[in-house]
Amino acid sequence: MGTAGDLELLRVIGEDLAGSAVGAGMAAPVPSCPGWAVRDLLSHVGTVHRWASTIVGECRAGPAVESSPPPEHELVEWYRHGHASLLDTLASAPADVACWSFLPGPSPLRFWIRRQLHETAVHRVDAGLANGETVTFEPDLAADGIDELLVGFLPRPSSRIRQPVERSVLVHATDAARAWMVVVGPGLPTGHEITTGSAVPTADCTVRGSATELYLLLWNRRDRSGLDLEGDVDVLEAWRTQMRVGWR
Repeated sequence: MGTAGDLELLRVIGEDLAGSAVGAGMAAPVPSCPGWAVRDLLSHVGTVHRWASTIVGECRAGPAVESSPPPEHELVEWYRHGHASLLDTLASAPADVACWSFLPGPSPLRFWIRRQLHETAVHRVDAGLANGETVTFEPDLAADGIDELLVGFLPRPSSRIRQPVERSVLVHATDAARAWMVVVGPGLPTGHEITTGSAVPTADCTVRGSATELYLLLWNRRDRSGLDLEGDVDVLEAWRTQMRVGWR
């Protein structure tokens, strides 16, 4: 995916998120985020959009201070304005903009476009669930989100997922022809992409499915029912209960 294509996806997904939120209503519970109503979801995503826009737009050398959301009756328009402002900021920033980022990437700008795309996509799923919708993504987008999670977030020093005995997990997105090997043990976990061919290695646990199914599984937006599973699936339960993401 290129910059223009990613920004268009961010635009569409962000607008769809708002539409689902309006359809559900501010008080509707968000099943995938226990304790949250739609008002909390919009407050969170709108705050993150403004946070990222400030970092890129002001060339911040570190994280920005988060803004506070408005009263509930202003939330939808506040969210939409912040989403549009984020798109404008990312589209107008120079390719070599110097600003803070917290995961490896080709450039800070490419990092922030990718991060905000997946931040918005995952929460678009949340808004859809609150409104009784099933949300799917194109394989390339979902596979890229899997890669960000397994290669970017998982190996960070702040990663909390651990197992007393080292276990490997093979994640195979069949419709995207991409696969990743994850190793979880007493120390920091690791994740890297592998080639999908006749020599794909074996693992203690293998999970196969469409890129969207795996994207939602690994972001804890669905359970493992209906997926092709082999081996020790208990490590997937550890993922569900221990894996968390954040910029710190």
